[in-house]
Amino acid sequence: MDKERVMEMLFQWLKQLINLNGDLLIFSGNANQKLATDVCSHLNRPLGKAEVTTFSDGETRVEIQENVRGSDVFVIQPTCAPVNNNIMELLVLIDALKRSSARRITAVPVYYGYGRQDRKIASRAPISAKLVADLMTAAGANRILSIDLHAGQIQGFFNLPVDHLFASLVIIPYIEKNFTNIVIVSPDAGGVERARAYAKRLNADMAIVDKRRETPNKIEEGKIRIIGEVNGCNAVIVDDIVDTGGTLKHTVTALLEKGAKSVSACCVHPVLSGTALKNIVDSEIERLIVTDTIPLSPEIAVCHKITVLSISHLLSQAIEKIHNDESVSSLFL
Repeated sequence: MDKERVMEMLFQWLKQLINLNGDLLIFSGNANQKLATDVCSHLNRPLGKAEVTTFSDGETRVEIQENVRGSDVFVIQPTCAPVNNNIMELLVLIDALKRSSARRITAVPVYYGYGRQDRKIASRAPISAKLVADLMTAAGANRILSIDLHAGQIQGFFNLPVDHLFASLVIIPYIEKNFTNIVIVSPDAGGVERARAYAKRLNADMAIVDKRRETPNKIEEGKIRIIGEVNGCNAVIVDDIVDTGGTLKHTVTALLEKGAKSVSACCVHPVLSGTALKNIVDSEIERLIVTDTIPLSPEIAVCHKITVLSISHLLSQAIEKIHNDESVSSLFL
């Protein structure tokens, strides 16, 4: 064997050793291409080439338009509205990448649709969050990367590694910079752990809202009680999701009646469905701070009360660490 051939073999072996995990590729469906593009910009990489459309009968059509064999692929696709379409796009993308011989596929549903259906609330009710987890696994995902799951136990719905990040790494610096004399408010009993973590980091007091719901997205009139002292403080509500904004509107009113100087809210995922825009505009909320896990509709994006913080840098750091088999614990607060 000649010297040039030996050197070539040595070079290829070293290349494989250095790039053991394969090329890092990032793909996206139609749910939030801007976020995917921003992440790619932080990583100085192009967005993967894929055509994600529908056939004339409405079936999802996916075509991967570049070589992914042996690559480490991340699919950024929040399963937001239209939820079922975006879930199907994610599943078909994963299947297409698996059948194209990608080495590892990480699904990145930064917003996990159906996450609020994480347990049985009636004798014959489904656990839809578990079903969605099973679908992603069956499609061929090798691991999951998500942000602020509605319930931490959703991680256990997967028999795969799950990296669960928190947008507090982005939100807390914003609060520190823009608010003084604050009290952190949990909008319900289920959010106490999150509020306590924010309050501890911000060295602030905490209050809890006790509310009674008649039906989903609707609370009983006059059934809001504030546990804790908010008088004379700038109240900051922290939550993972803001949906119709109805309960948020009533909570703002209740906090102001208890003597809060001002009320703002920090909600990671801006679902903002139904009458959300009207509820926000009509409420006395000073600011609603959200992240870009879900893209805002044009009419909501121009609302002067809404501020959007980007999680693209946080997401890019996590993707790079996962690709390099490094710990992501430094990204936890």
